[in-house]
Amino acid sequence: MRVITINLNGIRSAGRKGFYPWLRRQKADLVCLQELKAQTEQILDKLYWPPSFHCYYHPAQKKGYSGVGIYCRQEPDEVIEGIGWEDVDTEGRWIEARFGKLSVVSLYLPSGSSSEQRQQVKFSVLERLMPYLLELRLSGREYIICGDWNIAHKRIDLKNWRGNQKNSGFLPEERAWMDELFGPAGWVDAFREVDPREEQYTWWSNRGQAWAKNVGWRIDYQVTTPGIGATAQRARIYKDKRFSDHAPLIMDYDFDL
Repeated sequence: MRVITINLNGIRSAGRKGFYPWLRRQKADLVCLQELKAQTEQILDKLYWPPSFHCYYHPAQKKGYSGVGIYCRQEPDEVIEGIGWEDVDTEGRWIEARFGKLSVVSLYLPSGSSSEQRQQVKFSVLERLMPYLLELRLSGREYIICGDWNIAHKRIDLKNWRGNQKNSGFLPEERAWMDELFGPAGWVDAFREVDPREEQYTWWSNRGQAWAKNVGWRIDYQVTTPGIGATAQRARIYKDKRFSDHAPLIMDYDFDL
């Protein structure tokens, strides 16, 4: 089973940059999208509804902002839009597709980089999300939660870790939250199960020569329950072409839907 996750930084922008012809060649079973920046009525063109997939979108109420989506080769048993929290759901940050005992989620966690107010929103979401994720892990279902988590977990996960310790995305509180996620809470960083190398990034600032010099951050993850995490076989970050300021994270699991 091949699962791809990518923050598109605007689905229409990524569409103009060749994302969909590339996607057709990837043989993906599931594709998780974040930061659509579009309402459903703005993406009615058939380009955004690839015929080999069942396509589902959960846009933000605010136009040109946030939003998540998921493409499924096999029709899901159920699709759940939102997590049940009004502040998160109006921003279009969670969509879940269920197949038997497997759930695949496209998640877009808030960024706190724009203001201290947004950082406090991020902390609020993290505080509520941890017990919810613990509940999910103990539910008996298998989960793959894909998306832009907007946190680099360890020093290995960003180039300039020394200069970013007071910046959103690498704050001590955020990193401690990830320690708990991948520690006592029992979730698995599936990418690190198969790729321990340094300088494996999924996002680069548009400022300066960050992309050219690979001065990046790994903030896009496939976070799994232990059962399906143990089936992770391969991971690849696609960087041959740019569809966004993020790169697609492609993972293969020895798991059949």
